[in-house]
Amino acid sequence: MHDMLLSAILGVVEGITEFLPISSTAHLLVTERLLGLGEEWEAFTVVIQLGAILAVVAIYFQVFWRALVGLPSSAEARRFALGLILALLPSVAAGLALKKLLDRVLLDPAHAMPFIAGCWIAGGIIILAFERIAPQPHWLEGDRLPLSKAFQIGCCQVLSIIPGVSRSGATILGGELLGVDRRAATLFTFYLAVPTMMGATILELHHKAGALSQGQGLNIAIGFVVSFVMAFFVIRQFLAIVTRYGLRPFGWYRIAAGIALIAYLAVH
Repeated sequence: MHDMLLSAILGVVEGITEFLPISSTAHLLVTERLLGLGEEWEAFTVVIQLGAILAVVAIYFQVFWRALVGLPSSAEARRFALGLILALLPSVAAGLALKKLLDRVLLDPAHAMPFIAGCWIAGGIIILAFERIAPQPHWLEGDRLPLSKAFQIGCCQVLSIIPGVSRSGATILGGELLGVDRRAATLFTFYLAVPTMMGATILELHHKAGALSQGQGLNIAIGFVVSFVMAFFVIRQFLAIVTRYGLRPFGWYRIAAGIALIAYLAVH
């Protein structure tokens, strides 16, 4: 029962934070630290990411299906697919090159917690500052971005391999600074999440699958379902919030979370 509750908690954290510009990786690492979880839970958190991925596919199924069936005959479908591929490539290259360094240094709890706190605060300040100077948007549709813009947003996504730097925050804010409408950048971020998270999950499972035990089947199912449900609702609400208020509420949250984490580390 205890493990089932922990699974549900991690599923809630993953589902809520995966698509918000507050870093799901950082929140999961901090949650694991606060709950006193060991390395055996690392593989678990990788698997339940698939629930969040499935939520994106479920909500935007028509977009993906239309692009898939249109590949042989539609230039627009091929451009959409190529845009996602180009946006994915920088993260693939950076992830493969830096994974060992990140695992050895940044994911070590002794180094990761202060680093995450600093990233949360710095990221919050950057969001508050950069949203004020973003240019007027020129590209208004998330599924029809020029290939050059898709690639540039993909380069922004590279920053998210650092714990505490949000993938959605990097791509949405980067898109805004590149002249992409905030709503369009958010939608493209959702689309890009599917191949990005799927690839990252497969890579992580390749390294950590051995840590999964047969007895974790029920816990994984609970975390997966909870992650899917939470992400499904967050995605819908997040798009409305970003369209109306921008990323500023999340910038303030990041600063508050970073200060709170520093205070916690100071007394523990």
